[in-house]
Amino acid sequence: MLVTSIGQGLLWAPLVIGVFLTFRILDIPDLTTEGSFPLGAAITISMMLNGQSAVVATLMGFIAGCLAGWVTGILDTKLKMPSLLAGILTMTGLYSINMHIMGKANLPLLDQRTLLGLLPAEWSLNLQTIIVGGVIVLVVVGGLIWLFRTRLGLSLMATGNNPAMSAANGIYTDRMVIIGYMLSNGLIALSGGLIAQSNGYADIGMGIGTIVIGLASVLVGEIFLHGRKMWIRLTGMVVGAIIYRYLLTLAMGLGFPVNDLKILSAVILVIVICLPLLQNKYRTKRQLKRYLKQIGVDENATNSHPERRTLTKGLFSRNQQRTPRLKGRELDD
Repeated sequence: MLVTSIGQGLLWAPLVIGVFLTFRILDIPDLTTEGSFPLGAAITISMMLNGQSAVVATLMGFIAGCLAGWVTGILDTKLKMPSLLAGILTMTGLYSINMHIMGKANLPLLDQRTLLGLLPAEWSLNLQTIIVGGVIVLVVVGGLIWLFRTRLGLSLMATGNNPAMSAANGIYTDRMVIIGYMLSNGLIALSGGLIAQSNGYADIGMGIGTIVIGLASVLVGEIFLHGRKMWIRLTGMVVGAIIYRYLLTLAMGLGFPVNDLKILSAVILVIVICLPLLQNKYRTKRQLKRYLKQIGVDENATNSHPERRTLTKGLFSRNQQRTPRLKGRELDD
């Protein structure tokens, strides 16, 4: 079960990294995900059925996803549409485009050689999946680490951090946003092509719920592996994808039907969103108890709301004196 989850998680990792780029780096909620994911699958499978190699077909799926992100970026930056509306419009249009590419709702592979078939046939399917997914993830993560150390990558992070200040310093923020959209949706489409090759088919509805999968994996990865350096954050996205797939595999092993996986994904997302909030609340309560003990006040004697509010403000002001507040978010290394 764990080995299978690792292999599938590595195939889903480019999608998680793509969602991370828009959601965390650019601070944009992008719903193009649910259209670019099946677009990558449709392009990859269609080209393989037309005689192209798996490598070329997968790269073309990535490029198609970049084009989808470019459309969303144009709608967002040049036509001044809200990012949510721009993503919804592109996602809606991609449904028809995917149908024209595939010609029908489901397009199965026949005897075409996938990326997994490039490895020795005597190796197990799980081993082939881990090796192919691991190589692709290493290329993606390594490329992004290099990118974010360049002037372009730093400008991209600065745009997401503070667009007004970035524009004041001569950064073309609209161009950076479009590049972010393209890179994000290209990786999402790449993941769609990999999943389609692993499943053996491309389906028009395989993109439904992918934004929930991506967000849940991003939050899970940040819980288990958190840091400010970019290589730590990207590694956390890969870890989050693997853990998320393991949770779904575990749920199926416990007897959950396949039709309930979408609602299970939503439940996992709710849990990982609420967990940090509960942790912060518990941490604040502990700090309040410690503060009351230090000043010699009985906790049971401070039941009224005004007294607790005053003590809480004193606790927070004391913490702020110890740790100065940073203005803005620092750029990643």
